[in-house]
Amino acid sequence: MKLISNKALRDFSATHLDAEGPLQAFRQLIEKGRYDNFAALRATFRGVDKVGERFVFNIAGNKYRLIAAIAFGPQLLWVKAVLTHTDYDKGDWK
Repeated sequence: MKLISNKALRDFSATHLDAEGPLQAFRQLIEKGRYDNFAALRATFRGVDKVGERFVFNIAGNKYRLIAAIAFGPQLLWVKAVLTHTDYDKGDWK
């Protein structure tokens, strides 16, 4: 699967230094894998949930949340937001 865009991950890591390792590990797993549906995605990422049309991944032991849109057919994942758990709970990302 192709991740679009790593820049969002790097930008978030610039202000949350402890997120860099977990976010890049997430990117590597996404880019090495093929996920044909939500069940396949969840087999690798146990901390992913579907919220409306978006997919929400727990990052760094649920300290951060990555919000993504996924097109399973063409194998594309768009990073829509990376948030602290507190910012995620505010719900402004919806």
